[in-house]
Amino acid sequence: MNDRKKFLVLFSILEFSKTKIEKAFEIINRKNIESVENLIDDVDFTGLMSTEEYHNFVKKSDEIFSLINDMEDNGIVVLSQEDEDYPKAMLDLEDAPKILYAKGDLSLLNKKGIAIVGTRMPSNYGTYVTNKFAEDLAKAGLVIISGLAYGVDSISHKKALEVGGKTIAVLGGGFDHIYPEAHTNLAKEISEKGLLISEYPPTARPTKFSFPRRNRIIAGLSMGVLITEAGAKSGTIHTKEFALDYGRDLFAVPGNINSSKSELPNALIKSGQAECVLSGKDILEYYGIDIEKENKKTISLNFDEQLILDILKDSEKDFDEIAKKSNISVNILNSYLTTLEIRGLIKRMPAKTYMLN
Repeated sequence: MNDRKKFLVLFSILEFSKTKIEKAFEIINRKNIESVENLIDDVDFTGLMSTEEYHNFVKKSDEIFSLINDMEDNGIVVLSQEDEDYPKAMLDLEDAPKILYAKGDLSLLNKKGIAIVGTRMPSNYGTYVTNKFAEDLAKAGLVIISGLAYGVDSISHKKALEVGGKTIAVLGGGFDHIYPEAHTNLAKEISEKGLLISEYPPTARPTKFSFPRRNRIIAGLSMGVLITEAGAKSGTIHTKEFALDYGRDLFAVPGNINSSKSELPNALIKSGQAECVLSGKDILEYYGIDIEKENKKTISLNFDEQLILDILKDSEKDFDEIAKKSNISVNILNSYLTTLEIRGLIKRMPAKTYMLN
């Protein structure tokens, strides 16, 4: 972890505001401060904090420095806005997190994704439609994004994993305090097969304020937000507002007009704020995704072409690594890569690396 990231981790642990972070970096740059440890005795830096904040900083300094040094050992990656893996969809958002803590497949942050959100206590109907939409969208290759909460969130994550799809869970606290605790095993499975992310350091406990803040990341990461079932006063309203503010597409599933759990999606459809969708196919068609065409492409692949796609499934690879793993001769491999690129299944990146499209 470079020095700038260490500073950012420190500031997130100290819960610095955006303005305070900018002031801190002005001091760091002006005085050429090179390490986190040197900040503890810097008068200008400590002057940014209240007396209570400073005493807390001194009290927790050993813990802070230890956390910074131990995160990589625990498989936690820190992403700043300067990193290639930081979600590009969020870079233009004024309130985008300065850093993200991540555990799992980082490539998912820059793949097409749909957020599925809603009530924590869905009806049988809400459970059914959430499962159906999550299955259809995950099978189509879209990343399912949600917040690991009870109800619609966890249903979406589980169904995506069940059908072999990918999912991102955005946490309202740090990795050491999964909430709800009952979803600890689900979080572990997501970190192994998908991605867990949080803007909060691992030791941070979730609060009633952190969950609404978490929802802006759910909306910011996605192409669109789907609300399957939610009441008129549901916390889902926060995600809906962020989606509209960020210019994200909003989709809603209509429900029984006598059901309080369908009040929000019905109202959004009536007001024209959300697209009325009856199946995952409606969303796929909205984005011009032709599943039958994609399936035909996959079926017509020969063994070596499918092998190349499997090699690229986890992350982008350079030519030499693909050649080594596939054991395909250089000339033939060049031909296959060109063909796969023309068919839109892979794309060539700088430095002759390749990734799935």
